[in-house]
Amino acid sequence: MTIPLQADPGAIATGVNYSWVLTVTFLIFFMHAGFAMLEAGQVRSKNVANQLTKNMLTWSVGVIVFFLVGVAVEAIAAGVTGGGGGYDLTAIFSPASTLAWVDWLFGAVFAMTAATIVSGAVAGRMKLRAYVSYTVMLAAVIYPVVTGLTWAGGYLSALGFADFAGGMIVHGMGGIAGLTAAWVVGPRLDKYNDDGSVNVIPGHSITFAVLGTLILAFGWYGFNVGTAASPLTGDASGLASFEYVGRVALTTTLGMAAGAIGASAASIAKTGKVDTLFVANGLLAGLVMVTANTDIITWWAGIVFGLIGGIQLVYVFGWVEKYLKIDDVCAVFPVHGSAGALGAILVGIPVFTVAGAGVSLTVQVIGVALIAGWTIAATAVVFGVLKALGQIRVSAAHEIEGLDMSEHGVDTYPEFGRPETVTDGGQYSAQTDGGIEEGS
Repeated sequence: MTIPLQADPGAIATGVNYSWVLTVTFLIFFMHAGFAMLEAGQVRSKNVANQLTKNMLTWSVGVIVFFLVGVAVEAIAAGVTGGGGGYDLTAIFSPASTLAWVDWLFGAVFAMTAATIVSGAVAGRMKLRAYVSYTVMLAAVIYPVVTGLTWAGGYLSALGFADFAGGMIVHGMGGIAGLTAAWVVGPRLDKYNDDGSVNVIPGHSITFAVLGTLILAFGWYGFNVGTAASPLTGDASGLASFEYVGRVALTTTLGMAAGAIGASAASIAKTGKVDTLFVANGLLAGLVMVTANTDIITWWAGIVFGLIGGIQLVYVFGWVEKYLKIDDVCAVFPVHGSAGALGAILVGIPVFTVAGAGVSLTVQVIGVALIAGWTIAATAVVFGVLKALGQIRVSAAHEIEGLDMSEHGVDTYPEFGRPETVTDGGQYSAQTDGGIEEGS
C-alpha cells in the first residue's frame, strides 16, 4: 500500500489540476441553462419551446460535430497559417493520453458557447433544420478556423494577438455570426412598419431573462477564472498560476457590475427610465468586454471597460434596430459582438494594462478584423445557400401561429393559450385575452 507521503507529487499535481479543469468545464456547460432562460424570456410565449429546443440541440449536435470534425479543422488551420505541419488529424480518437480528452472537453464548452449565441438573434422565424444545419457548419469549420488561427498556434497567435478567455474568439465571433444570420434571415413579420418605423415586440418573461442573466454571470467565473487557474505546480511543491487569479476574479467582477451600471445610465439618458432588460444585457456586455483582457488590465480598467460595454449596448442595439434594420431579437450583437471586439481592441492601449503586458494595438485590430471578416463571410455563405434553397424561414402562417406549434406540435403554456385548450381532462376552456370564460 502506498502512503500519501510516498505518492508521486507529479501525479498529485496532475490529478488536482485536471479535477479543476473538469470542475470549471462543468461550470461553463451550465451557462447553457443561462442562455436557455435568457433567450426564452426574450421571445414571445409562442416561441419558447422552439428556443429551448435550439439550445439543447446546439449542444447535442455541435459537440459531436466538434469532436468528429472540428478538432481536425482546427489543426489544419493552425498548421497551414502558422507554418507548422505534421499534425495528426485523427489523434483525438486515440490520444497518447486520455487526459487529452479532458483538454478537448474544456475547449468544446467554449465552442458550444459561441454556437448557441446565434440562436438568440434569429429567434421566432427560422426553421429548426436550418438552424441545426448552421450549427453543424459552425462546429465543424467556422469556429475551429478561428481557434486554429489563435489559441491553437496559427497566424494570429504568431502575430501576438491576445484574447485571454474568448472575448473576441468566442463571444465576438458568436455575436457577429448572429448579426449576419439575422440580416440574411430578415426581420420578424411585424417588426417594421411600411414607413420603416420600429415596433417593440416584448419578450414574454422578464423573470426568465433575469434568471438566465445571473446564471450566465455565475458560469462566467468558469470562463475567466477557470482559464486562469492551475492549482498546483508540476511537482506539487506549491501553487501554480494563482499569482494572477485574483486579478482575473476582480476585473471580471468589476466589469460585470460596471456593465449593469453603464446600461442603466444609458437607458435613463435615452428613455428617462431604467429598462430591466438593458440592465441584464448590460451586465453581460460588461463581462464580455473584460473576457479578452481580464488577466492583464488594471482594476480601474475593469470598471472602465464594463461601463463602456454597458453604455454601448443601449446605443448599438438602437443603431442595429433602427438604421441597419436588422432584427436581433436577443441583442446578441451589442452584448457579444461589439462588446467582444471593443474589449479585444482596447487592451492594446497600454494605459489600461499592467506593466509588461506587451499587447500591440495594431495586432489587436488586425485580429478583430480577420475574425470578423471570416465569420461574416462564412456565415453569409451558409445562410445564403439555405435561403436560396428556400429552407431558412418558416412560412408566414407558421410564424404567426408560433414556432412551438408549427415546428414541435406543443403549446408551452396550454392553460393560457388557445380557447379550445383543455388541461384537466374536461371540456373547460379559458380565455386570457379579455374574452369570456366558457365551461361545461
